[in-house]
Amino acid sequence: MTSRTCKQQHPATRDDIGDLVTRRPLPGAGLPQLDPFLFLNHHGPQTYPANNHGLPFGPHPHRGFETVTFILEGELAHLDSGGHESIITQGGIQWMTAGSGLVHAEISPAGFKRSGGPLEILQLWVNLPSRLKMSHPAYTGLQQDQIPAIEAADGKATVNLISGEFGPQHGPFISLTGVTLMTVQCRSGAEIALPAPAGRTVFCYVVNGSLTLGDEALKTHHLIEMNEDGESVALTAHSDAVILYGHADPIGEPVVSYGPFVMNSRDEINQAIADYQSGKFGNVELDSHP
Repeated sequence: MTSRTCKQQHPATRDDIGDLVTRRPLPGAGLPQLDPFLFLNHHGPQTYPANNHGLPFGPHPHRGFETVTFILEGELAHLDSGGHESIITQGGIQWMTAGSGLVHAEISPAGFKRSGGPLEILQLWVNLPSRLKMSHPAYTGLQQDQIPAIEAADGKATVNLISGEFGPQHGPFISLTGVTLMTVQCRSGAEIALPAPAGRTVFCYVVNGSLTLGDEALKTHHLIEMNEDGESVALTAHSDAVILYGHADPIGEPVVSYGPFVMNSRDEINQAIADYQSGKFGNVELDSHP
């Protein structure tokens, strides 16, 4: 199976949020979106001291897309106006369908604020087509032991399958649009071929480590844009490495975004703002959260 080749490597821009180390490869100056992938924030890695203030993502609204949050280290509490609440720890995943609109908060649990500790989180925004933008909001949070960890590359790599398929295995999250997502942990010397079906957009972000794609050295904290010239992505790890990887059908519709809203027209953005301001998204109360 022919491997896709690298079209361009897009660096993450450093954009810290208070004391939270933040890098953002998408959107970037050379890549406004990678249809249907809209946005990626990479928070950390860093170590929070004891008696810290925690993450700064208090209640805020979303409409028109999905968020997938990967807790690589640390822990993250989620609350939303649909009544969902969870604390997900290292290796777990939060998948939220904002759809027609909700308010949510992503904060540090009280124990983490007291004791501190290491933290590294990725959050990916995945667009929804117009026919699904007003879907009923939904949320699922799963811990590490609920996510298949598939040994690959003769035991030198582990594929943590979030959604879609890898070989005969299926990820536990069901994407509305058939998105496949995984994190891949490679040990030095691993050679792994990841699926890249024809016609699908490939998403590949190097979280850390040294890898090559063919003869091209991939850079840490870079989003790798692929040519559509193969049905796999063949990687070689030259050190321990971690990547966020996925593929999806492009939507091919207009994208109009305004902060936390992603729709198809300015009129729909104005309606989202009006609906939020009138209270139609509901609310989240943090006072009672431990």
